[in-house]
Amino acid sequence: MKLLFHICCAPCFIAPYEHLKKEFDITGFWYNPNIHPYQEYEKRLQEVQKFERNQEIKIIYNAEYPLEKWLRNVTFRENDRCRFCYHDRLEQTAKYAKKGKFDCFTTTLLYSKFQDHELIKEMGEALAKEYGVSFFYKDLREFWKEGIELSKTEDMYRQQYCGCIYSDKDRYYHPEKTMK
Repeated sequence: MKLLFHICCAPCFIAPYEHLKKEFDITGFWYNPNIHPYQEYEKRLQEVQKFERNQEIKIIYNAEYPLEKWLRNVTFRENDRCRFCYHDRLEQTAKYAKKGKFDCFTTTLLYSKFQDHELIKEMGEALAKEYGVSFFYKDLREFWKEGIELSKTEDMYRQQYCGCIYSDKDRYYHPEKTMK
């Protein structure tokens, strides 16, 4: 079966890829307009490209970087920003999966223990119905520790936030600690 696998970053892809390549003919898919700043986007993109060369895997790159669209859609909805972000990336993956005649699609978002797993699953299944291509659901968090070790072994660039400007702020800004 042909699987189109949305990739948010190489460290989140490495362990799921190692396990699922035994079951599927995998093609990666890069589309991440949420990543900010652009230098961070470039670092993650370059790491995915390096992984592609090293593993000889095919990856489709949606070269769009519609940051402005992403920001317009989350402004004034900051507390619910992940919902839009998941939907945007999953929808693009579903569209490409249908166009490329893939049997199914999935995402590395299912690997992260920091993402809303049930919401991603719900959206993936809804988009599968809308676009007529199956959503492959698997709880990829079981590969979390293995992925960390593999990415360190491969000396991959490892980011410390999901990629969006709000997540980056959350890493550093803690007013309850600084306002005494």
